[in-house]
Amino acid sequence: MNPYLADALFLATVVIYFLAGSLFIAHLAGSERVPAAAAAWAPRLVFVGAILHATHIVVSAMILHVCPVEGMHFAMSVVSVLVCAVYLLMRRRYKIDVVGAFVAPLALTFLLASRVVAVNAQEPSQRLKSAILPLHVTVNLLGDALFTLAFAAAVAYLVQENQLKKKRLVGLFQRLPPLDALDKAEHRFLLAGFPLLTIGILTGTLWARRVEAGSAADLTRAAFGYITWFLYAGVLLLRAAAGWRGRRAAYGTIAGFGFAVIVLILYILRSLNPAVETALAP
Repeated sequence: MNPYLADALFLATVVIYFLAGSLFIAHLAGSERVPAAAAAWAPRLVFVGAILHATHIVVSAMILHVCPVEGMHFAMSVVSVLVCAVYLLMRRRYKIDVVGAFVAPLALTFLLASRVVAVNAQEPSQRLKSAILPLHVTVNLLGDALFTLAFAAAVAYLVQENQLKKKRLVGLFQRLPPLDALDKAEHRFLLAGFPLLTIGILTGTLWARRVEAGSAADLTRAAFGYITWFLYAGVLLLRAAAGWRGRRAAYGTIAGFGFAVIVLILYILRSLNPAVETALAP
């Protein structure tokens, strides 16, 4: 497989994500230089970018002989593709088209960050490979994608609510979805991601026992994973039992996403740190 093809796909994806993000932001800002027809192309560009991005992952994996769900080399890149895919599937149902203003820049950021990770990541040893690991990584990546969208909807909710209270609903804020639509989207994304997080924690525990991992880094990552689970469980439980909606649910979702990001970062740092392999060696 020609490595230049991977580079070409990478650059094309960067350009497409950048254009999509620019159109979304210009549309939100109410720029007269961006006609409605051009703004309508923003979600389509996200679709094109996601296709190019997914192709780039496959080509890069073939060149490096690494399965994207067998390690953390492409973790951030895979998450961004999944975020785009879920957004495209749900944007009309929940009336959250403008959430793409968060999705496109985030996908671009994750793509650029994954470039550094892919270059510096260490190939996992045979001892770390397991039948459980692909399932563990897959459900965690899909869960992170759903939580990212829940986070974007929660942030948009708080921004919109703040502007409504100040009676400053002008410019870009006029194009944000209604509060009820944002609240519902946030809840649905959180509800869909929670079972995946649960499976991820269970498979992570089984995998850690299999490879006899027990370092401080492993324990820290597990602790943040459990904190994330309890935060999201609390938000969902309080919403169902105590009617938690709106601002309180949004804050809880944002806090949970913060811990989920920490877990993802710790996974990536682990894949970049050869010392972890040494610590696990007999």
